Amino acid sequence: MKEREEAICEAAARMFIRYGVKRTGMNDIAREARIARQTLYNLFPNKETVLSATIRLVLDRELRQAESELASCSDLRDQLGIVFDHLARRPYAMLHSTPNAADIVEGVSEESRKVIGEWRDNFRSVVERLLAPVNSNLILSGITPHQLADAVVNFASLSKYEARDHAHLDELLLSLTKMAVRCAT
Repeated sequence: MKEREEAICEAAARMFIRYGVKRTGMNDIAREARIARQTLYNLFPNKETVLSATIRLVLDRELRQAESELASCSDLRDQLGIVFDHLARRPYAMLHSTPNAADIVEGVSEESRKVIGEWRDNFRSVVERLLAPVNSNLILSGITPHQLADAVVNFASLSKYEARDHAHLDELLLSLTKMAVRCAT
């Protein structure tokens, strides 16, 4: 994504969070980005395209940051903590920061939900890679790295919607960490 498109997506994110996707128009995004409306339409043909690009920008940053933090970590428990920070805790905090943030975290169109699904798949690959060193232990537990990664990512993703509060989210993720580490040892 080019610098100008990123700036537009950042402006769109501010508007979507402040007013929600449904109440934010292309004029609002153009004004917030300090560009002409036609410039916005030249780059993004409609609001759904802006939303998908905004979601992709936010989620790609989370994934890159997680990858960066994982590079200096070798303990599976700590690695899962990093993954959960970016996959569940930060999105949970965003979801609860304003009622309108849910549009960005959950997506409101088929295209934005597709972007979120791709992001989850990328995190699944990250977790599967983290589990690769303990492949033989997992096989003895009757599960493959792919199966455990799939379960971990799906559970962590859903936990941000099911948790009653931050403490409950931490409790859910701690239980998930213990189960995953138990399977791996």
